Amino acid sequence: MRTSFSRRLSLLTFVIIVTGVLLFARLASFQFQLDVAAYLQRIASSNYRTINDRFPERGRIYDRNGELLAANTTEYRIGISPVYISDKARLARELAEALGEDEAYILRLANSRAPYELVTRQPVSAEVAQKVARLNLLAVTIDPEPKRIYPHNSLAAHVIGFVGWEGNLRRGYVGVEGGYNDDLAGQSRITERSRIPFDPILGESPPPGRDIYLTIDRSIQHLAESELYDAINRYGAVGGTILIMNPRTGEVLAMASYPTFDPNVYFRASKETIRNPAISDTYEPGSVFKIVTAALALESGKVSEDSTYYEGSPFRVVGGRRVYNWDRAAHGSQSFVDILVRSWNLGTTWLAVDVLGPTEFYEGLRRFGVGQPTGIDLEGEAAGILRLPNDLYWSDSDLATNSFGQGLTVTPLQMLSFVNVIANGGQMMQPHVRLKTVDGEREYYAVPAAVRTPVSADVARRITDIMVQVVNVGEGKEARVPGYTIAGKTGTAQIYCATCPGLYDPELSMATFVGFLPADEPRVSILIKLDKVGRYASETAAPAFAQLVRRLVVLMNIPTDAQRAELRAQGGDTSLIVKR
Repeated sequence: MRTSFSRRLSLLTFVIIVTGVLLFARLASFQFQLDVAAYLQRIASSNYRTINDRFPERGRIYDRNGELLAANTTEYRIGISPVYISDKARLARELAEALGEDEAYILRLANSRAPYELVTRQPVSAEVAQKVARLNLLAVTIDPEPKRIYPHNSLAAHVIGFVGWEGNLRRGYVGVEGGYNDDLAGQSRITERSRIPFDPILGESPPPGRDIYLTIDRSIQHLAESELYDAINRYGAVGGTILIMNPRTGEVLAMASYPTFDPNVYFRASKETIRNPAISDTYEPGSVFKIVTAALALESGKVSEDSTYYEGSPFRVVGGRRVYNWDRAAHGSQSFVDILVRSWNLGTTWLAVDVLGPTEFYEGLRRFGVGQPTGIDLEGEAAGILRLPNDLYWSDSDLATNSFGQGLTVTPLQMLSFVNVIANGGQMMQPHVRLKTVDGEREYYAVPAAVRTPVSADVARRITDIMVQVVNVGEGKEARVPGYTIAGKTGTAQIYCATCPGLYDPELSMATFVGFLPADEPRVSILIKLDKVGRYASETAAPAFAQLVRRLVVLMNIPTDAQRAELRAQGGDTSLIVKR
């Protein structure tokens, strides 16, 4: 009995031990399953839900008439996590078919030991991303990427700018995209985002960026660009700029420069091409600058339209440097009006050296804003160069050469702003390209602002009358357009060349024409600049101006002189006639 009891006890002990081990194993297994489930949940959450800054949709850009110039879309980047791929061959085959990609390339990425591999070399469309999502491959990630699109490609590219990357953030560069980046970008917000494409985004979406309407008119911009390209080809220039403004408000209606770029593929363009020559590139303007010198002389009260001077020699020595007329001839007694109409360098030299003197001359230039940026609401504006009598490199000869636009530099926008002073009765308006900003239901309009008054309204009117003669009987005759009285001025400027004899290119020059119309009630002011041409501005920029104006007056519905005279005779107010 004692032996039998011992056997039973041993058996019971064994059963109890085995049962305990099984229970312990089951309990451990259960705990392990809980840990695995939690782990997998954490992995899922990290793969498909992330907490990060969510950036709002970027504000859109429109022209003054509501034509869309910059908009948004979404593309997607496809990536894989090789460590989580169980059937690499199948994944490579199916993903290659959905993406239209090389299967061997994807298989090579799938065999990588890296935690993540980007499959798409370029972002793909939503349609392609949906094909990938339908494969239901857990090791594949689909990340949305916002993209800025410009439906008109290179149209107004220098004005609009582009959106690129700054580290992990998108931001605007140059033009409106750069200058108004904060308004367009809006404010980011921390949200929970799904990595599954088309999955609802958790949390409240940040409000979109503000929309911006430009003063630019798409149709006028297209006209300016096409006419600029035509003029460059016709006259053999290497580049150029056309600016069209409303001199009464400072609004820029068109700003065209060549070479240009497509902001959709901005990364293909060079830094030089992306720069906006109209505001960033300076040049010696030449004889168009005589408008400023003549206005300052009249403003001083020391001369009038009837004043005369005498050219007894083909040149005059100032500060050890010879100054010539463009034709290198002397013309005897000449009037103040002849200085602009015939574009005499010796005439403006007389005004700057003998009539005004350095103090009054340079004070006047500063009133016009020479050597200072205009403050236009675009990124990258240059100030230009103006040496003053107290500066290290200024010489007495600068007083003479500055009077006819050599030895100082301006941007095309600055030069047209100086002309706008004359067109607008002596008052300079702030140049701007923003018409209004739209924030939800609220609209904030740009208010035209007067910057300064360099000359009186009387002087502006008298200079206008002389500029009309420049076009009617002077060097600007090729700029005439039947039915319209135009005030204008030509400028053929030498190009600085450090390796050339005399430091200026002996063959090529910068040809500029500036003008406004109708002369008595200016609706529009225009600058045309052609870079590195071998002929005078009177033969290049002036006829290009006329060709542009013939189309522009139709596009803007600017009435002829006769039509305005008829309306006045009927008691109408012609100053209210404006289409755009």
